[in-house]
Amino acid sequence: MDRKDTVAVEVSGVTVGGGAPVVVQAMTNTDTADVAATSAQCRELSEAGAELVRVTVNTEEAARAVPEIRHTLDDAGCHAPLIGDFHYNGHLLLARVPECADALAKYRINPGNVGSGERHDANFATICGIARDRGKAVRIGVNAGSLDPDLVARAMRANVERSLERTGDEVLAGCMVESALHSTEAALRAGLPESSIIISCKLSRPLLLVEVYRTLAGKTRQPLHLGLTEAGMGRKGLVWSAASMAVLLAEGIGDTIRVSLTPRPGGDRREEVWAACDLLQALEIRSFAPAVTACPGCGRTTSTTFQCLAERVEAHVQARMPEWRRRHPGVERLKVAVMGCIVNGPGESRHADIGISLPGTGEAPSCPVFVEGRQVTTLHGDADSLAGQFLALLDDYVARRFPAPISPAGSMAV
Repeated sequence: MDRKDTVAVEVSGVTVGGGAPVVVQAMTNTDTADVAATSAQCRELSEAGAELVRVTVNTEEAARAVPEIRHTLDDAGCHAPLIGDFHYNGHLLLARVPECADALAKYRINPGNVGSGERHDANFATICGIARDRGKAVRIGVNAGSLDPDLVARAMRANVERSLERTGDEVLAGCMVESALHSTEAALRAGLPESSIIISCKLSRPLLLVEVYRTLAGKTRQPLHLGLTEAGMGRKGLVWSAASMAVLLAEGIGDTIRVSLTPRPGGDRREEVWAACDLLQALEIRSFAPAVTACPGCGRTTSTTFQCLAERVEAHVQARMPEWRRRHPGVERLKVAVMGCIVNGPGESRHADIGISLPGTGEAPSCPVFVEGRQVTTLHGDADSLAGQFLALLDDYVARRFPAPISPAGSMAV
């Protein structure tokens, strides 16, 4: 689907829609009133690749913390725009704490959670008016779990009374699209320009999500935020998110994405950022970090050496990316190969920018290293020694292939 005429929405220097690259979002899970913890996590998410960071704003304490968080991030050199996530009382918090309204770059409104009847319309218009007056963007975020119950009830009655014979899923999908479009019209009536409105319709079921966004994409020019909400933990969350969003992204639907993973207790919130970046990179939509190719292993690769080395390389790249991104522009296009036997090892290593082929069962205990298709050395030693030698070669290659830019004063940029 061609959505190149999508409206462009500026969110504090980050363009969403209008043909701009798909933007990666993440959301903190700290108590927003805890300025130190929330600022630290915002910075971590930004350094991991999140270009927009959303924080919960559910209490007056959280609202008053937002300006402090913004100042703390700016002082640390982190300028990722902050999005305020509002439910139920956003109209009150934004009005009572104007400093919060000023510090946020975008407000997320769930139209199912801003009141009912006339109160709904007034509360919704209040948030839109505050955004309008401050030149802020708004995401109208419809969720299947918090749809306006009156809207769903009316649609269900119409389905029966008019013998439309729609399934429950079809009625739900229609309600979500109707809510998003109706709310967009209300935001426009409240004075928000098209260039300030982003839409999302999030569900927890991949096939229904695809259906809803395909319909929505055909009915609006507004940029669309993609995400499988409540995707789940670990493998399930990753697979279900990719199964739904990859279909849409491959069809040209989606201007900004979030992978909503449930972290394990004490887990790393950055996992959702890395997953989103990997998804876009797998589809060749954007590049965020060097791609590490590693074989899965088989009966030929009884040694765990190549597995340990692949893990070390992945961790090394991840740890170095914040610095590499600043000092070595273009490094995100780098291709690295860590292979475990002679079958595909030398070939894959030659095709990568830099690669190593480890010996499999019965092969000579030597590890040829290839740089840009040419064998440059052969490494020997135990797993730890091999890792140290190969990572040193990798760092040296990055420094030579992607030199730091020269600042106007003539010194290397840092």
